[in-house]
Amino acid sequence: MSGNRWVQLWFGVLCMVLIANLQYAWTLFVDPMHQAHGWSIAEIQIAFSIFIATETWLTPIEGYIVDRLGPRIGPRLMVTFGGVLVGVAWVINAYAGSIEMLYVGAAISGTGAGAIYATCVGNAVKWFPDRRGLAVGLTAAGFGAGAALTVIPIRLVIDTYGYASAFLWFGVLQGVILLFVGQTLRGPMPGAVLPTASNAAVPQSTRSHTSMEVLRSPAFWLLYFMFVLVSSSGLMATAQLAPIAKDFGLSNTVILLGATTLSVALVVDNVMNGLARPFFGAVSDRIGREYTMALAFTLGALSYWLLALFGSSPWTFVVCAALIFFTWGEIFSLFPSTCTDLFGTKFATANSMMLYTAKGTSAFLVPFANLLKNATGSWEAVFLVAAGMNILVVLLALFVLLPIRVRHHRMLAPAVGADPARG
Repeated sequence: MSGNRWVQLWFGVLCMVLIANLQYAWTLFVDPMHQAHGWSIAEIQIAFSIFIATETWLTPIEGYIVDRLGPRIGPRLMVTFGGVLVGVAWVINAYAGSIEMLYVGAAISGTGAGAIYATCVGNAVKWFPDRRGLAVGLTAAGFGAGAALTVIPIRLVIDTYGYASAFLWFGVLQGVILLFVGQTLRGPMPGAVLPTASNAAVPQSTRSHTSMEVLRSPAFWLLYFMFVLVSSSGLMATAQLAPIAKDFGLSNTVILLGATTLSVALVVDNVMNGLARPFFGAVSDRIGREYTMALAFTLGALSYWLLALFGSSPWTFVVCAALIFFTWGEIFSLFPSTCTDLFGTKFATANSMMLYTAKGTSAFLVPFANLLKNATGSWEAVFLVAAGMNILVVLLALFVLLPIRVRHHRMLAPAVGADPARG
């Protein structure tokens, strides 16, 4: 059984790797499309916004379908559905002769990517109640760092054969592989996963809450608020990394083997973003979710503060930016794990994806970073606000979420005949 669930996990990671370039390699296509069609950069980037919206906001529906269809059919059908959409979308992008058709491709690719993301994260939280943080972290790392495997090949195809060929070839290739891998995925049948040993740091709910019950829970909305704060603070800095480097006068400063400060920072940041997810997930399996949040987000606040003080020199900029990514990416492992700990596994795919929509909500706050920068004339105020948001989440984790979680499990234990000592 242990081997089987690890096989399921690694197939899920592979699926996430195959959809990573939909988001993280998009930037490679923007200028070639601008040159080929004369569409403005702003018009092209609307397609990216459409992708993020559909990839985020439709996941609760997709997760609900997976849970309702059951462990044998749900994951297989949803990943197959997502694989078809992902392949079709990039073929549409290859032949899009109008900006409107590009938007159609973005909506389809976002829907397909969200279907696969929801399924793989849902499978991870269900198969690994004993190592939930690590499992979700590895799965999320596939999406966060998976594009590193395809960025260079995609760029070579674009440079040699044009962007349309890259869309077509990689779209068909990743779609076909997803169709095959999707047939292997399934969730655990009832009783297939052995009960975990008692762990006071990470108590598990013995009752599965429906999505409507979760939406009525104050604990869910507290998690949602915390997710929005950390996600938006990270996006405020990370989405503006290039403009920040430019304003600091570092964009074109060569620091390593001919590579500029910005180039080195982008490579290191992606690696750190991927490592953060399984690392802090594994830590949370041992010391608890709330204490891990406190540790990670305190380090995050410190990283923003250090960037404000010392970010004007090349190597300190690279190091501080890397620390920000390392203490931000773990939200995609800690929050789904916490949600499943609280509300059970049967409907975990839908419930964790309702929480994942906080990523979409936080995107609306990112433009405030530019407004704050323009109002103050520097990025330091943005960094300090981001640091303050992280400190607020630390306080909420320790002094609000932790007591709520303890009461939540104590209330459930007598009702199901569980051991009250577990929560």
